[in-house]
Formats: sequence, C-alpha cells, structure tokens
Amino acid sequence: MKPTCRELIAFLDDYCAGELAADWVEGFEWHLARCASCVAYVASYRETIRAAQHATHVEIEDLPPDLLTAILATVTTRK
Repeated sequence: MKPTCRELIAFLDDYCAGELAADWVEGFEWHLARCASCVAYVASYRETIRAAQHATHVEIEDLPPDLLTAILATVTTRK
C-alpha cells in the first residue's frame, strides 16, 4: 500500500496512537520517507498532542503572573 497525503492525514490519529494495522504502518513509513510535507505535518501533530497533554497538568498557580494577566485581558476583551 502506498497512501496519498490525504490518506495519511485521514489515519494519522491511529498511526500516532500505534493502533494502525501493520500493512498501513508500512505504507505510512514508505510515504513519510518520500514526502517532507507529511513529515512536517506528522511532527506538528505529535507536538500538538504533547503540548495538550502537558497543558492538562499545568495548574493555574504555576502560570507566570504576566501570562495569566494577558490571558485574562484577552478573554475579557472578546466578550
């Protein structure tokens, strides 16, 4: 199997979770060896997952005061 960029994106969640069938994994890796755009996309996707997981462990007390003030200012101005 030689997936297209669109197919790679459609099954990216399963690929990153390690839940993709072996024949698809082989196809994904074949595609990634040839497509720099998809390599960058997969890296960005994985970084987003990592950042989201990290964000769920951050307590509001751990935020720098200036960042918290800036976030609150943005939220109140969008109402």
